[in-house]
Amino acid sequence: MRKHSTLYLILIVTTFYAVVSRAATPADAPFWTNQPDAASFTKLQEDRLARAKQSLERMLAVTGKRTIENTLKPYDEMLTCLDAVSNQASLIKEVHPDESVRTAAEKMYQKYDAFNTEVSLNRAVYDAIASMDLTEADSETRYYVQRTLRDFRLAGVDKDEATRKRIKALRDEIVVIGQEFARNIRDDKRTVIVNSVAELDGLPADYIARHKPGPDGKVTLTTDYPDSMPIFSYAKNDDLRKRMFLANNNRAYPQNMGVLDRLIAKRHELANLVGFTNWADYITADKMVGSGKNAAMFIDRVVEASKAMAAKEYQTLLARKQKDLPGATVVNAWENAYYSELVRKADYNFDSQSVRPYFQYDKVKQGLLDVTSKLFGVTFQPAKNVPVWHPSVEAYEMLEGGKVVGRFYLDMHPRKGKYNHAAEFSTRTGIAGQQIPEATLVCNFPGGDANDPGLMEHDDVETFFHEFGHLIHDLFAGGHKWVGVGSTRIEHDFLEAPSQMLEEWTWDPATLRLFAKHYQTDEPIPVELVKQMRRASEFGKGLVVRIQMVYAKLSLSIYDRSPADVNTDTVVKTLMEKYRPFPFVEGTHLQTSFSHLDGYSAIYYTYMWSLVIAKDMFSQFDKANLESPVMAKRYREYVLAPGGSQPANKLVESFLSRPFNFNAWQAWLEQGN
Repeated sequence: MRKHSTLYLILIVTTFYAVVSRAATPADAPFWTNQPDAASFTKLQEDRLARAKQSLERMLAVTGKRTIENTLKPYDEMLTCLDAVSNQASLIKEVHPDESVRTAAEKMYQKYDAFNTEVSLNRAVYDAIASMDLTEADSETRYYVQRTLRDFRLAGVDKDEATRKRIKALRDEIVVIGQEFARNIRDDKRTVIVNSVAELDGLPADYIARHKPGPDGKVTLTTDYPDSMPIFSYAKNDDLRKRMFLANNNRAYPQNMGVLDRLIAKRHELANLVGFTNWADYITADKMVGSGKNAAMFIDRVVEASKAMAAKEYQTLLARKQKDLPGATVVNAWENAYYSELVRKADYNFDSQSVRPYFQYDKVKQGLLDVTSKLFGVTFQPAKNVPVWHPSVEAYEMLEGGKVVGRFYLDMHPRKGKYNHAAEFSTRTGIAGQQIPEATLVCNFPGGDANDPGLMEHDDVETFFHEFGHLIHDLFAGGHKWVGVGSTRIEHDFLEAPSQMLEEWTWDPATLRLFAKHYQTDEPIPVELVKQMRRASEFGKGLVVRIQMVYAKLSLSIYDRSPADVNTDTVVKTLMEKYRPFPFVEGTHLQTSFSHLDGYSAIYYTYMWSLVIAKDMFSQFDKANLESPVMAKRYREYVLAPGGSQPANKLVESFLSRPFNFNAWQAWLEQGN
């Protein structure tokens, strides 16, 4: 997930995409220079807001002919300051170890959004931009202006004063409610008590070794990924898997039930004020998909395409369970990963624990850097004396031609008070000749302490590459003259495509053997083992797609109708029963910890939409030589580097030399079936 919060100046959404709009800092100093406490962080951002106001005033004070120099330039300077506030606040409120700093960051984000909203509803600003003379402007600038004016209209700038006032109040409320929703998820780390080590039978030895029993002989597990995910896949104890499932699917319950209801109601009212029937239509108006109806049709197409495969896979799981429990008639949701693992062992001769020793965190990290360095013609090196917000965070520089052209941070292991998913945050938008781009990965992988060798699941490796795909998109798109055309300015339903593209390299034997080496013997992962892993991964694909469509349809369904018609518990249960063959687990409330219902709101479909595009783009690469930089260079030039300077459809068509289609995705779905 790109924990990008895609922050358009006049866009109404606080996008939790994992994309976080980027922040500008003076010169090219690292954004966390001077390691501010709560008070100094607040002052730093308030100073930026003051500079943003000065740029705005300078723009509005112009008399006479409106030009790019006297109007768009100060507007973009204002946006640069606002991006710095929004991006730094968005990251720090999720990762800083000091609660007072996290709280200060939340408040600063509220101030940013209030300023942002006020500008987006300022008719004088809109009129100034609309009246500019663009006769001599380049295509990138003209597109920037065209999109900006559209976004102003979507914000409600053309409404009467009373309506604009209510719109502003609603947006301010939505930010606060969204922060409450995220905070409840972040702070609710639940625990599952294991009575004895014997109950961990089936778990990897290193997992058991790092979960020592207390004086009473009991082991305490948390719902953090490194604790919970192996339980679902490997624990032989069915009751333990069920208890972990219940804990995981009840995080932030009941707190977020009412919070989510308020979020839905406020967004619906806002959409109505701007002129849309519902929030889903409103939030998709500037996306590739175009409307809530089109998003629903896309979901229906994916559901139908995966129907037969999902049904077949479920019957295979049930047959496997019946070997253990003759007479079993259902496979439960907490048994899915466990029996899928057993099927892969029996039918595909693959045990996912067999690859874990080859995926030690430190080696995977270096391997990822080496692979992307070769593909894209850049180098990465640790950044010396760069301040960070926690001792475990690492800083790196990206160089090209011996010159530093980007900087990024890796915050990769769990800790108290930290965002507990995986995401990429932009921390500064690059501007040609002014500032280099910065970005941050926030993940929760094993490792990070002396007692943990940091052995990762292949899913973790895939996630690492996925998030890094977002990061390089940010860095490579940081060479434009306007801050308003960075990578986060592309349509949101395209944003996941670059990250999903990079996942493909985690399945390539030649690529993996470069860094996937046994943590004890240093032997590279066997080619046949990778091939077995890939063959085994084909099983369960239909069920995974169906689960993704539960999330996609849930996010759409709670926002495409009147709030009076929405009961989130009913929607979740109905969709689970309709799209998934597993019985609904009573007493669970996955919506309360589904953070995308705030940030992505109605557009979770974008993950699968982007995957269709990613599969089509990947079809252009030479599968026999994925390390070749030839196609990667073209991909960087036509897709990554342009950022938001062109419509996504145009970028993809330029790379493919045709519009994208479903063919490669359909072939991927049916592969091995």
